[in-house]
Amino acid sequence: MDTFTVLDLIDLDLREHNDLGLTCIGGRSGLLKRIATPDLNRPGLALNGFFDMFGSQRVQIFGRGEQAFLEKLHNEGTVETIREMFKREIPCCIFTHNLQPTESFARISEEAGCPLLQTALETSEFVMRLIRALGNVFAARHTMHATLVEVFGIGVLLLGDSGVGKSEAALELIERGHRLVADDAVEIRRVAGNILQGQGSNPALGHHMEIRGLGIINITHLFGVGSIRDNKQVQLICQLEAWDAEKHYDRIGAEEQYFDILGVATPYLEIPVKPGRNIPIIIETAAMNERLKKMGYYSAREFNQKVMRWLDSENARRAYLQKKGI
Repeated sequence: MDTFTVLDLIDLDLREHNDLGLTCIGGRSGLLKRIATPDLNRPGLALNGFFDMFGSQRVQIFGRGEQAFLEKLHNEGTVETIREMFKREIPCCIFTHNLQPTESFARISEEAGCPLLQTALETSEFVMRLIRALGNVFAARHTMHATLVEVFGIGVLLLGDSGVGKSEAALELIERGHRLVADDAVEIRRVAGNILQGQGSNPALGHHMEIRGLGIINITHLFGVGSIRDNKQVQLICQLEAWDAEKHYDRIGAEEQYFDILGVATPYLEIPVKPGRNIPIIIETAAMNERLKKMGYYSAREFNQKVMRWLDSENARRAYLQKKGI
């Protein structure tokens, strides 16, 4: 990923329950310092002079406990451990609860060119929000030529060659009441270990679609804000492809297929396209079927089990009749 700085952290466009509420209260000369890891650190041991395994490359979080210890050091006139800490390349220090650093701490951080940030949030709440924000920033990502829609709560990624009808299928789904996440270029990030989060690769383009013969349309203006969403987890992948009479297509669906994106295996379907096939209703059915699978109900497996039970009963009946000479 591109270089992510302290200034970028302050400028992150986060809203509501994700807002970090950060302001810079010192060390502005270091705002372009690079943040190289999503990990955080509470520097209690370092303030006590223990620097073995000190995570100096991490963002340093100062809560009420660290602040109380800073005041103790300030009152005692002991600042050697603080100076030693700032000899390391610390990206920034963040004070929660609207706490103010001591005068000696602020002075030493200014000399070291280390930014001091402040937030009104409680430490535990701020740490959770910051972990989410940095996890998203540093997440592995991949941009795909695809369309992402939300169908019955399932994030469906539509793949296929240019002109196969991805946007047209998505447009019909939107008209049926489902929601568009992104069209043409979808950026997928792996967050929280194995969750694929999809969104438009260029937020400036908004929720626009290109429909051949019609041009660029604005989904928000045409269908309203209820027809869009900014991001969605990718839970099902549908590959749209031109019908090939020579190819064997799965007609039962008993064997699960998966598509690998960023090391995460996601349920995958191949949907052949030809005149007369209602692709949007097939995608809707696939999404509902995926929801059933997540609830532990597999239609194809149940069908197979019923067939096997029927065959077993037929074989048993036939063997019985033969034994009786009937």
